[in-house]
Amino acid sequence: MALDMISLLLVSLPVGFVGSLTGLGGASILVPILVFLGLPIKEAIASALVSVIATSSGSASAYVKDKLANVKIAMYLEMFTSVGAIIGATITTLIAPVYLYFFFALFLMTSFLKLRHRPIASSATPAHIRLSRWLQLEGSYFDEAKRETVDYTAERPLLGGLGMMVAGLAAGMLGIGAGAFKVTVQENILRLPPKVASTTSNFIVGMTALAGISVYFFSGLLNVTLMAPLAVGTTLGAIAGGRVLNRLNDHTLRLLFYCIVVLLIVQMLYKGVRLL
Repeated sequence: MALDMISLLLVSLPVGFVGSLTGLGGASILVPILVFLGLPIKEAIASALVSVIATSSGSASAYVKDKLANVKIAMYLEMFTSVGAIIGATITTLIAPVYLYFFFALFLMTSFLKLRHRPIASSATPAHIRLSRWLQLEGSYFDEAKRETVDYTAERPLLGGLGMMVAGLAAGMLGIGAGAFKVTVQENILRLPPKVASTTSNFIVGMTALAGISVYFFSGLLNVTLMAPLAVGTTLGAIAGGRVLNRLNDHTLRLLFYCIVVLLIVQMLYKGVRLL
């Protein structure tokens, strides 16, 4: 299949749609699809980061406006994810492509952690939140479902920062948003409310991708021709998926999630094994 602009737009539309429904994000699906279509994996990773920036920019503005995303916490965590993304992107430019197939499959497996996640009760001590209060990593929002204002303070900011650095490393290395991993860190370590964690993560992934993409740009792996159709297609697909999401039941979404992730893992492992 020739990768012209029209075909890339047609491919990225359903990718953004399915990525929005399953919570995987467009890039996690886009990289294996581009590899399947014959694009070298390093070039596919670099190109997919553009779609991460596009989809993050489209949705994050609404979350900030609604005061669900916490910009102060996002900027603090962004220091760690950006460093991780630059390190991860640099590693990708240096290692043999065959390892990237296995790393990608391994990271896709961590997506199942999101389904197993259960909220953990706060066990904060004054020592856990002293630094957070000094850095003003706290906030509040009005929960429309509960009809009440929820106050929160990020706990264990240093440990949470290290967790986000790992997430940034995976994002820069594999060309994905790593949103599920970032949400897990924010909920389990920083103890942020799920809605704040999810929306703040959406804000962060775009900036993390921007840090990683600078490395790919200067290394010559960024294919500018692919950027526009991929960004437009995944963004439009994600918007359409967001409008359909509430009409589908949880069982259907979970089944779709499992099928997509298993299919992508098998495909990446198959590609990697063939190169050994």
